[in-house]
Amino acid sequence: MVRSRLMMKLLLMITVVFSQKPDWIIQAEKMINEQIVIRGITDQNVLKVLSTTPRHQFVPPEVVKYAYDDNPLPIGEGQTISQPYIVAFMTEILEIDSSHTVLEIGTGSGYQAAVLSPLVKQVYSIEIIKALADRADRTLQKLGYKNINVRWGNGYAGWPEKAPFDRIIGTAAPPEIPPVLIDQLKPGGIMVLPIGKKWQELVVVKKVIQERLAKRLYCRSGSCPWCIRNKVI
Repeated sequence: MVRSRLMMKLLLMITVVFSQKPDWIIQAEKMINEQIVIRGITDQNVLKVLSTTPRHQFVPPEVVKYAYDDNPLPIGEGQTISQPYIVAFMTEILEIDSSHTVLEIGTGSGYQAAVLSPLVKQVYSIEIIKALADRADRTLQKLGYKNINVRWGNGYAGWPEKAPFDRIIGTAAPPEIPPVLIDQLKPGGIMVLPIGKKWQELVVVKKVIQERLAKRLYCRSGSCPWCIRNKVI
C-alpha cells in the first residue's frame, strides 16, 4: 500500500515536471497577449507560431534577455532582428497557407523565415550579407527547420530557378518595387515589402490577371491611401 502511494506520488511529480512550459514560451505568450493581440493581430495560426518560435535563439547572447520584448534588436553587421509585431503583421497580411512557396528578401537572423516555416510548404530566403546568411542557415539547421533554404546574394534579383512564388516578403527596403520580383510572383500572388529610402512605407502588391480589375485599379491617382497601401500590378 505504501509502495503504491509512493509510486503514484512519483508519477504525479513527473507529470507536473513534464507539463511545465519552458520559461521562454511563457515569455513569448506574455508578449503576444500584452503587445501583439491588442494591436490587432487576429490570425490564430500566426499567433500560435509566434508563441512557439524561439526568438532567443536568433539573437546574440548579450541581448537574449530582451528577446521577448516587442522591439527590434541588434544582430551584428549593422542589422537588427525585426520587432515581433512587425513580423506578425507582415505574416498575417501575406495571407499564406500550407500549399504556398514563399520567397523572403533579407534573411537577417532567420527569425521571419522560422515563423513562416510551419505555415507554408517551402521558404526560400536570400541575404546580401554573407556573415548573416551563414549564421542564419546554421541556426535554422540547428533548430531543425527542414523547409527553409538560405542563399547569400542580392535579394532584388530574386531566385529565378525556384520561381514563380505564391508569396514574396521583404524586410529590406528598395527605392521602388523591383520588376524582377513582380515577374517571379505567380498570378494571384501577394508581395509585401517596405519601399523607400529616407521615408519608408509598407506596400502590398497583388498581381492580378483579370483585365477589367487591373484597369480599374490602374486608373487610380496613386496618391490616395488605398494606392499607397496596395499597389496592384
